[in-house]
Amino acid sequence: MANILVVDDDRAILDLIDNTLSKSGHYVKKIHRPEKVFEENLGYYHLIILDIMMPEIDGFQLCSRIRGRVDSPILFLTAKSDEADIVKGLGLGADDYLTKPFGIQELRARVDAHIRRDQRKRINSVHLGNIRFSISSKECFVQDNKIPLTKSEYEISEYLALHRGQTFSKEQIFEAVFGYDRESNLSVIVEHIKNIRAKFIEFGEEPIITVWGVGYKWE
Repeated sequence: MANILVVDDDRAILDLIDNTLSKSGHYVKKIHRPEKVFEENLGYYHLIILDIMMPEIDGFQLCSRIRGRVDSPILFLTAKSDEADIVKGLGLGADDYLTKPFGIQELRARVDAHIRRDQRKRINSVHLGNIRFSISSKECFVQDNKIPLTKSEYEISEYLALHRGQTFSKEQIFEAVFGYDRESNLSVIVEHIKNIRAKFIEFGEEPIITVWGVGYKWE
């Protein structure tokens, strides 16, 4: 499961990609006006797909402007097979390209391959508003203030943050964080969430919300 940003001025292409990748369990954010990309928290996304031929800001310009802000893979969509365009895109920091029209299976396979590869070289940090996760050191900060999370509290927070907007049950959180299924004593998750919230509130942040009857999510 990954968070994927797709930028294309063709709404039909956006819908096709969304339908295809959502069926694989991914969350897809669609943007059809390229200037809106700069309003996004780009560190949230595990992969970014950019169309090359767009009005006002093309894919090359977008890639050049955001590459220094993200370390996730960037995949170009192009209606051209011109080798010069491909070389230019890769030189700007893109990781791969797909030529339109593309097949659904090819899209799915290419995206999944890049996500698997990127997960092996996990990103160093993730920024969500004022909150920053240092993945390598397993630390969490609100601006420059380190949040005193225990190991389990950190793992729960990181898991929810990396899947921002998605709701998980206590069972799902327990299995994802602790590595095995556990049907009893899920109150441990409730207590961890309560402690996490208290620590974030001290620094003016309340990122975890309860979805009644379902579970929790990072908003």
